[in-house]
Amino acid sequence: MANNLILTCNTGSSSVKFGIYANEIATARKVGEVVVDLRKHTLSLQYRGDVHEMDLASTVTDDMKELTEEVLGILSRQFDAAKWQAVGHRVVHGGDVFRGPVVIEINIEEALEGLVPLAPLHEPQALKLIRAVRSHLPDIVQTASFDTSFHLTNADHVRRLAIPRDLHDAGIKRYGFHGLSYTSIARQLASIAPEIAGRRVVVAHLGSGCSLCGLENGISRDTSMGFSTLDGVPMATRCGTLDPGVLLNLLREQKRTLADIEDLLYNKSGLLGVSGISGDTRDLLESLDARAAEALDLFAFRIAGETARIANTLGGLDAFVFTAGVGEHQPPIRAAIATHLAWLGLGLDTEANAAGRQLLSSPASSVMAFLMHTDEGQVIADDARELLMGIERK
Repeated sequence: MANNLILTCNTGSSSVKFGIYANEIATARKVGEVVVDLRKHTLSLQYRGDVHEMDLASTVTDDMKELTEEVLGILSRQFDAAKWQAVGHRVVHGGDVFRGPVVIEINIEEALEGLVPLAPLHEPQALKLIRAVRSHLPDIVQTASFDTSFHLTNADHVRRLAIPRDLHDAGIKRYGFHGLSYTSIARQLASIAPEIAGRRVVVAHLGSGCSLCGLENGISRDTSMGFSTLDGVPMATRCGTLDPGVLLNLLREQKRTLADIEDLLYNKSGLLGVSGISGDTRDLLESLDARAAEALDLFAFRIAGETARIANTLGGLDAFVFTAGVGEHQPPIRAAIATHLAWLGLGLDTEANAAGRQLLSSPASSVMAFLMHTDEGQVIADDARELLMGIERK
C-alpha cells in the first residue's frame, strides 16, 4: 500500500500514548511508540530499538491542539507524513450505542458528545484529541474503539442495578471498562492456549486503574467495574466499591461539595488513601511502614474476593490471567492474590512467578495461571485496519 501507516491514540488522565503501525497485507505491525507525560511535559519516542527522550515546547492547552501539532510534527520527521492512512482512538465509553469500532464522522462525534454525562472525566479527553487531530490532518480517516463494547455480552441481570426501572432505562447500569485490554488477552489466549480460551477465565487488569473480567469462550460474562471507573477493586487512587451511605454521610454530615467528593474518590482514595504514602505499588512494596503493608493486603484481598464473585457468574474457574503494569511486573502482589485464592484451586509456582514466566501455575494447581502482556494499541490498530478495508471495499 502506498499510504500504509496507522497512528493509535490512547488518552489517559496523566499521559497520552501514540502507537505507529505499518498497515501490511495480513496485519497491523507496530513500528514505534510515543508516550507523552502530561505532568512532566516530556515525550518518549521508541523507534528501531532506540529510545529518544525530549522536553515538549508546546503548552498543554485545554483543546490539546498545540500538543497534538508538536507530536505530529515530531512523528513527521521520523515517518513519511504522506503515508498516514488513519488515526485510531481509544474511547472509554460507548454506552449501549456502539457495539464495535466505528469510523468517526459528524454524527458519530455528536453521539460521543451525548455520552459525556456517563464518563465526564474520560470522554471529553478523547473528543479533544479527535478534534485536535482533525485540525491538523483534516482529511485523514479517524476511528474509535470502545472499552465498553466488549462487555455488552453481559446478561441483563449482571448489568442491572437494584434501582427504579426508569433510571435503568435512562442509562444508569453496569457497563464495564478496560474492554480493549480484555480483547487483547482473549485473542492471545485463543492463540497460545486454545484449550483454556474456550473455558472459564478471570483476567485481572491491574495497573493504575484496575478491573477484573470473567471470560467464557473469550466472551465477557461479568466484570468488576460497573457504571463508572470507580467501581470494583481498590486502585492506585480510586476507591473501588463503596457503600453509597458513605457519600450521603459526606454530603450531609461533613458538608462536602460535589467537586470535593469527586476529587476524593478519583484522586485521594485507593492505595494512596489507605497508605497515606503512595498509590504506586512499587513504593508500597519498598516501604517498611505498616500502612503500606495494610494497603497492599487490602488490595490483594479485594481482588481475590472479586475473583470469587465473578467465578460464581461463570460457574467455576479454570484459569486466571495477570496483566497490565502491576499484574505483569509485581511478583509479590501476584503471590498474595493467589494465596487468597488457594481455596479455589489456584497455586503459583514460586520460581515461575519470581521469573515472570508466561505460565505461572504450579503442577498441582487445578486452576491455570498466566502472565500476559496486554496491548490495547494493537487492538485499536487492528480495528482501524478492518475499518479501512471496509471503506476500500465500498
